[in-house]
Amino acid sequence: MRVNAQMCAASTVMLPGVRQHRHLEIVQQLKLRGVASVDDLVHTFGVSASTIRRDLQLLDASGQLVRVNGGALLLTDDADLSRPFSTVAAAHVECKRAVARRAGQMVEDGDTVLLDIGTTTHLLALELRERPITVITASLAVLDALRDDSRVELVLLGGYVRRPYHSLVGVLTEDALRQVHADVAFVGASGVRADGAVLDTTLVEVPVKRALIAASDRVVLVADQHKFPGTGTLRVCGAGELTAVVTNPGADADTLALLAKTSVEVVIA
Repeated sequence: MRVNAQMCAASTVMLPGVRQHRHLEIVQQLKLRGVASVDDLVHTFGVSASTIRRDLQLLDASGQLVRVNGGALLLTDDADLSRPFSTVAAAHVECKRAVARRAGQMVEDGDTVLLDIGTTTHLLALELRERPITVITASLAVLDALRDDSRVELVLLGGYVRRPYHSLVGVLTEDALRQVHADVAFVGASGVRADGAVLDTTLVEVPVKRALIAASDRVVLVADQHKFPGTGTLRVCGAGELTAVVTNPGADADTLALLAKTSVEVVIA
């Protein structure tokens, strides 16, 4: 029994060192490749997906990388850490489309609507075509969806053009948002933490999202099931700043229950 106890104690001491070595290897892979998926890292290190996710969360918290849905990106000095719009748009399309369709039903004729930058809000814009509403946005993808629709009054915010993600960001965008007011804002996110905090990994978009929230009477988070619970680099807002959340049936039940307890309307698409 004494030998077994010593062996267990030795294992306990050794495990942190093994984990630390794996963390160093993960960061090294990202330096070489720029991005890595959870599946790739599981295959490389021969550990479970849950172990890799915990590793990435710890490395994200320590500022060594940026955790994104399905993997991680290397943290660099470049402000534009996001994947290209077309790459993000191709992921979980049906889930996003269901969320967008249900969110569109929450808009009433005559509303002034703020649409966030993102792939789900682009799909939402398509659902809002031919509606007698006003849409304000910093998304060039939303502009493309509505530019030829004479029934929608379309307002494009100014700012610095981020070509890879079809969006406008920066101080001009934030200043413009302080000049407008909307009935409802539809906001996207990289993930929703188990405590209800809304997070995003694209640093330059977070101030725009915060300004968008401040400019609206109601704030609706549109996030597919894969973002519950989720992670991100910066906090966008807390659950108390949301009016409603629209997601899919597979979203984490505990996170949704917490949101409901804080008076957030949970809408399942």
